[in-house]
Amino acid sequence: MIKSLQIKNYALIRELEMSPSEHLNIITGETGAGKSIMLGAAGLLLGKRADTKVLLDENQKCIVEGVFDISSYALEKIFEQEDLDYETECVIRREISPSGKSRAFVNDTPTNLSALKSIGEKLMDVHSQHESLQLGKNMYQLNALDAFAAHPELITYYQKAYKTYASAKKQLEKLETLAAQSAEDADYKQFLLNELQEANLDDLNQEELEKELEVLENAEDIKLKLSQSIHMLDESEVAILQQLNESKSLLHSIASFSKDLEDLSERMESASIELADISNEMQRVQDQVEHDPEKIQELKDRLDLLFRLQKKHTVLTVEELINIRNELDESLSHVANLDNDIAKAMKELESAEKAMREKGGKLTESRKLSALNFSDEIEKIIHQIGIENGTVEIKVNPTEPSIHGLDTIEMLFSANKGIKPQELKEVASGGEFSRLIFAVKYLIADKTAMPTIIFDEIDTGVSGEVALQMIRMMKHMAKNHQVISISHLPQFAAGGDAHYYVYKDHTSDRSVSRIKKLADEDRVTEIAKMIGGENPGTSALESAKELLQL
Repeated sequence: MIKSLQIKNYALIRELEMSPSEHLNIITGETGAGKSIMLGAAGLLLGKRADTKVLLDENQKCIVEGVFDISSYALEKIFEQEDLDYETECVIRREISPSGKSRAFVNDTPTNLSALKSIGEKLMDVHSQHESLQLGKNMYQLNALDAFAAHPELITYYQKAYKTYASAKKQLEKLETLAAQSAEDADYKQFLLNELQEANLDDLNQEELEKELEVLENAEDIKLKLSQSIHMLDESEVAILQQLNESKSLLHSIASFSKDLEDLSERMESASIELADISNEMQRVQDQVEHDPEKIQELKDRLDLLFRLQKKHTVLTVEELINIRNELDESLSHVANLDNDIAKAMKELESAEKAMREKGGKLTESRKLSALNFSDEIEKIIHQIGIENGTVEIKVNPTEPSIHGLDTIEMLFSANKGIKPQELKEVASGGEFSRLIFAVKYLIADKTAMPTIIFDEIDTGVSGEVALQMIRMMKHMAKNHQVISISHLPQFAAGGDAHYYVYKDHTSDRSVSRIKKLADEDRVTEIAKMIGGENPGTSALESAKELLQL
């Protein structure tokens, strides 16, 4: 509910402030005085875009601010989703600077237009010609039927089941896509895996292989040099070991004469033992080293395979090849298990779809029952407000599952007797659209906590008793909801709990729009002018008083 609305520097409005009644507010005024301009300004609070063309004074910023009582709207979750502080008294403000920059605030916290839109549409329901056309759209009709049916729990249960179903369906599609992709490259992956497995990479030391090959390729040179070394140590006429033994005996014979000689003798003994051991080890190595062409070729082939695999997989080590082999093995194992995963996902989808269709069936059943009552009630209302032979039919047709249910809604209408109802967009005129949507809003007003309802000249094309009937309905709606109606009919003006008059003020150098709340006497005069012109006579004044008493 709007507690106050303040507009500054917008179009023809220099400064305007109003605190509408909690019930029915009627706004009247001469053509072009600025009634629709007010709606445009209010639209900024709903997240609509604006530019500097709306500035009355191009050197000052435009400010539109609305204070709302939202205590009965259950909007805490929306505020939480938009990361905004929730207060039962909500202040929304839009500012447009001369540079064209637009800023939006909710409870003094800066926010974006998307957040403002999601909150604003819960606070004000503005009826306009555009919204009348919206009635012809199936989704609008579905939302209206659900509001009339008042079955939020069925919708909540269904939507929860649908989300589970949609998630299960997405998972199955993901697995099936993966299986299709995997099937395409499984053969190649298997080839790569076989190649790596046949390479016997585990416990393979590439560095040792390279060293072994180097030794075998140089075997003859190694054997020759070892043979020469052994000959010099132990086999020549002047063998080093023989001479060393003679030197060792000489030192041993004099070792007892001093500590130094004893140490030298021991060291000579150690050297003799070490050289003898070296000679034996060289002999062993010489015996082991053989020029083996077959072994050389085997090692070359082994290393060539490693180098080729490393180049193929763009890696440098055996460890990296092993990792690739393991990943391929795991990937192929996963592909092998995909059939099981898909079978499991299909069962989960089947179960989720069954639950979703069960919940959706209950929602469909409720919609079908409500559709009959809804169409009957709409007919009753439009008969009262000037479409005497109007017939309405609401069809609940099956469709593919969506977050909205298993149904699509089709509202059919005929304004003439004996004419079969057809789609609204094919047969309804602008005035009929307006009265149909008025009937819809009237019917759902008692079903839910609706935001402030604003009607922009919904009385177009009506008069007399029809106008009186519409204003009575508005007053009924306004018992539990704040209603604002911009009108040009005296019947509407007389029926409001509060009457605001919009007019142009020409007293300054520039005409501006102003608004004032009319007292009882002023209301009589204004309504009389709406009946009898600028200078109403006695009969017009009496008629005005009579309308106010009605």
